[in-house]
Amino acid sequence: MRRLLLGVVLLCGMHAASAQMQPLSEDELSSIHGQGIVTMTNTSLGGYDFSKVALEADISLSANLRNMRLGEYTYSPRNGSGADLDISLMQFGRSDGTDAQRLVQISNPYFEFVYKNAADGASREAIGMRFGFESISGDIGLQIKTLSGSMRVTGTAADGSTLVLDSRTDALGGKRWDGSCSGSCLSLAQLGGVTAGDASGGSRDFWVSMLKTAVQFPTAAGLPASDPAQAGVWLNWRDKLQALNTSGITPPNLPKGR
Repeated sequence: MRRLLLGVVLLCGMHAASAQMQPLSEDELSSIHGQGIVTMTNTSLGGYDFSKVALEADISLSANLRNMRLGEYTYSPRNGSGADLDISLMQFGRSDGTDAQRLVQISNPYFEFVYKNAADGASREAIGMRFGFESISGDIGLQIKTLSGSMRVTGTAADGSTLVLDSRTDALGGKRWDGSCSGSCLSLAQLGGVTAGDASGGSRDFWVSMLKTAVQFPTAAGLPASDPAQAGVWLNWRDKLQALNTSGITPPNLPKGR
């Protein structure tokens, strides 16, 4: 963001200055470095082509999102609440801790579009897209009723034992999952939120896809291959997630002074 602000300052000040262009020598050119704020990459995997547009920026965010229902259609094997993602509350940051905890840090948000790989343009078809962050760190309050996706969170029970929420334990593969489980596990109903990232860095695999058919997305270096995203709306988030609590209580996220 500092690079973006610097560019805005320079553009705003151009009317007050004039200059004549001068050629630079090879030595002078070699000492100049720069980086675009938007990057584009193209890859192929499993019969699909992927075009990724990323914003090279660091963002500090405090926001409350309520009553998000994405992917509303009938799914006969398990209709759940009638939506792939039914999230009552998603809070970026919390107001009951330190000033640093009020903000969530996000790096390099991106869109990635998926196309059916074909030799001719007539057979080439758009399959869908995903939106995600290359890194996210901080406390995120969550109240999830239904999840279609691949998610893993570790938590600590009152007796000190470790509890795990993992959509891979679902017999139907995490599609319209209500997060219920039995035994020593963590359910979605017990999850009041997550801390994303740890001392080594942020969580690196948050994304939400919207697809016509199942797709295996490319995976960032250093991460295991993600589960294939299913048709409809699909959330992926497994890297470095620790439960804020196991009581299902979401911490407040209020403006300062309230």
